[in-house]
Amino acid sequence: MNPLYLASGSPRRRELLTQIGVPFTVVSAPVDETPLPGEGAEAYVERLARAKAEAGLAAAPVERTAVLGADTAVVLDGRILGKPENREHALAMLADLAGREHQVLTAVALTDGQRCESLCIASSVRFRPIDEAEAQRYWASGEPADKAGGYAIQGLGAVFVTGLQGSYSAVVGLPLSETAELLARFGIACWQVPALLPEVTNKR
Repeated sequence: MNPLYLASGSPRRRELLTQIGVPFTVVSAPVDETPLPGEGAEAYVERLARAKAEAGLAAAPVERTAVLGADTAVVLDGRILGKPENREHALAMLADLAGREHQVLTAVALTDGQRCESLCIASSVRFRPIDEAEAQRYWASGEPADKAGGYAIQGLGAVFVTGLQGSYSAVVGLPLSETAELLARFGIACWQVPALLPEVTNKR
């Protein structure tokens, strides 16, 4: 079984891979995340996921390996909402998302140098109304600063969410069911770390 590298600096993705018992090593794979002219959101996230995986493969210290790349985008009315540039930008994004439904697209790509496979998972998230004072307090928490769309569903931002259709883990940053299937096609199994497996007892 080839060792797995994760081409991502996201602590959320590291936690999610660890959650399903997949051992990995993080490799740095910076790529230009500027959207191409006329590029749709789905094509954008899938292109970046593949670019990160391929850049990670080039940077990996061993030859026979597999590299996982991923990218997530929050999309409102076809517009990609990136990470907030500053306080005003973050508050503006929260105002746009408040009381509405938006899409979260997460693409995952895996390459071993011989082939590269990718997929994109779309989920819908609905926010309740958010008043300006609440948005300011959320910004002051520090959480929105490095998050796509300016919020974290797995953190303090969960209080805004009134509905979710799709994959919760994909909204966090990595669709676990689909990622597990992708890893299996490359001969990489989940539940490899015994310490992470739940204890089975006969108690009822």
